Amino acid sequence: PYYVGINQNLYLQASLYSSDPLLQLFLDTCVASPTPHNFTRGSYALIENGCVKDPTYVKYSSPYRHILRFKFNAFQFVQSNSEVYLQCKLVVCRAYDYSSRCYQGCVHRSKREASS
Repeated sequence: PYYVGINQNLYLQASLYSSDPLLQLFLDTCVASPTPHNFTRGSYALIENGCVKDPTYVKYSSPYRHILRFKFNAFQFVQSNSEVYLQCKLVVCRAYDYSSRCYQGCVHRSKREASS
């Protein structure tokens, strides 16, 4: 566990350990939940499909493609315990592959229409 007060900045770093220097990381989705077992119902999206959803999220530049750094303000779910769990999905891409998910950035997914 990492302890931080409400509204304090929470700094995170993800690193890819590989001998291939041409791999890079992309943060696709990062979701917070009041429980470690359910990241859908009652959860809060910080990043979704590469799109920033939380106004306190800040991405930091990194000298290396295989290291991803970001921060956001710590918060607490209403009427729950003081713990918040994070689940982040990262994508590994080949550097300079402009057709890869890493270079697409924010992708707005359209919702499908339900038929009657």
